[in-house]
Amino acid sequence: MAGAELAKVDPADEPSAEWGWHGEFPKATTIAGVLTAILLPLMLIGHHTSWTEILFSVVPSVVVLAGVVWLNVRKRRDWRQ
Repeated sequence: MAGAELAKVDPADEPSAEWGWHGEFPKATTIAGVLTAILLPLMLIGHHTSWTEILFSVVPSVVVLAGVVWLNVRKRRDWRQ
């Protein structure tokens, strides 16, 4: 793209271009990530047959929560640059 010239989007290729939405759901992504990080360890309540259940429940929840925190920190820093 050159300068301030915007690329034209064909509404046949992307129907949402007609009403101007090409975004994401930042609040929904944060809510879904936090709920996932809470619900995964809650599935550990009850009888456990092995440590792999704990490993495959706690580690992904920590990774998802770290991703949510990282995205929110990055989003807050973007406006400063």
